Amino acid sequence: MSVKKRGWLVAGLVLVVALVAVWAWHVHVSAAGNQGRERVRVTKPRYVERKHVKLVALGDSLTHGQGDETNNGGYVGIIKKKVEHRYRKTSVTTVNYGVSGDRSDQILARLNSQQQLRRDLRQANVITMTVGGNDLMQKLEQDATNSPDRVNRDVELASKTYRAKLNKLFTAVRKQNPHAPIFVISIYNPFYTYFPDVTTISDAVVYWNQTTRQVMSGYSRMYFVDINHLMSYGQYKTKAARQQLAAKENRVNHGKVSQARSIKVMNNEDKNLNDYISTDDNFHPNHTGYEHIAQELFKAMVDHDGWEYVKR
Repeated sequence: MSVKKRGWLVAGLVLVVALVAVWAWHVHVSAAGNQGRERVRVTKPRYVERKHVKLVALGDSLTHGQGDETNNGGYVGIIKKKVEHRYRKTSVTTVNYGVSGDRSDQILARLNSQQQLRRDLRQANVITMTVGGNDLMQKLEQDATNSPDRVNRDVELASKTYRAKLNKLFTAVRKQNPHAPIFVISIYNPFYTYFPDVTTISDAVVYWNQTTRQVMSGYSRMYFVDINHLMSYGQYKTKAARQQLAAKENRVNHGKVSQARSIKVMNNEDKNLNDYISTDDNFHPNHTGYEHIAQELFKAMVDHDGWEYVKR
């Protein structure tokens, strides 16, 4: 065989080997790609909206809906509509266990004594709570005529008892349902617009809310919904508006909370300086107020929406 023919033969063999190598590499890559896609399909399940959500509301008058002139259950009735509007494939059932005037220990007593309440908690996909307002008001009513320093000391002391009661309540709720997210709505100062120049009540509310948040931090999937400034300030949303209000009210209050002024505020059935507060008692939210509360709750629920989605 001539040298020239031998050269062509070698070149042909090299070309064949190269083509086979390229084909083998292509088969290997394609197989690996298919395996990778199969792995993605296996390890990444699809989530869909839950068809039915059960929301159980537990608490005091804010959960009951006191002050709501539409008699629609306050924020509980509103949040149902918001969830169903956002998640079109989901229907919502709400159960309202709010009782006006209940302190934290009284809410716990109801939980321990009512079998149906415990059953509903176990079935809940979402739990909402309002607690603490009556615990604080009990102390503030006792200290109405005391100095600010005395009030601050008494509130700090009372918060220790409140902290222990709240732990018992949260533990009892979690015993019934370890997994559902719990959204705890803060308390607010219903008298702010009448006493904006008096910081005693506002300071006590802030301290009480901080105590609630601290206790919550010891439990999983609990989320604090802060409505303090929203409901306390009402339509006075800017600092300038609040300063103007404080200057006006200071001429009436002289920097102090008087019993006579408080009674006059509570008995005024015509108007409240806060557009979000009901004139029925000048203490609880009206329907507008509850709409704002529900909006804050809804934001928190959307931010922590594991309750809404299930694996397909």
